[in-house]
Amino acid sequence: MPFLTALVLGVGVLCLIDLVLTVGVIRRLRAHEEMLSARPVGSPPIVLPPGAMIGGFSAVSTDGVHVSHETLTEPVLVGVFSPGCSACEERLPQFAERARSFQGGRGNVLAVLVGTEEEVADERRVLEPVALVLIEEYGTGLTKALQVNGFPSVALVDERGRVVASGTTLEDLDKIPAHA
Repeated sequence: MPFLTALVLGVGVLCLIDLVLTVGVIRRLRAHEEMLSARPVGSPPIVLPPGAMIGGFSAVSTDGVHVSHETLTEPVLVGVFSPGCSACEERLPQFAERARSFQGGRGNVLAVLVGTEEEVADERRVLEPVALVLIEEYGTGLTKALQVNGFPSVALVDERGRVVASGTTLEDLDKIPAHA
């Protein structure tokens, strides 16, 4: 009988220790949950980040020039714009100005207009003198290859299809990472 009492008492002490440890773990998990919920969750990048390789694409510009990931033989400046986007309206003239002086000229600048011919007619008139203009639906062609998630999007892409710099403003293109 004393042996059975000691055994029951030992099991009771072990259960009590287990209960105390479990309460401690639960408190710790709640503290971690509060820290995680307080931390802002980063949104996905608006366009492929520097160092990423663009996907395959093939398109014909508004003036009949065929462009694809395979025709990239020099660095290319890319701008993606959408009609009705106020930031696009503000940055499109800046992009056109940068395109005017881009190394290699018009053939090394791709301006993607997302929408129908009618919707993008004004933007097309501004960009055609300084860039090869591609008109496409969102999620196809170059917007898919660059994984565009918002407008405007700009990128510098090297001759191998690697993104050198990207963002939403031309200033983002001036921040080329050291490893580029």
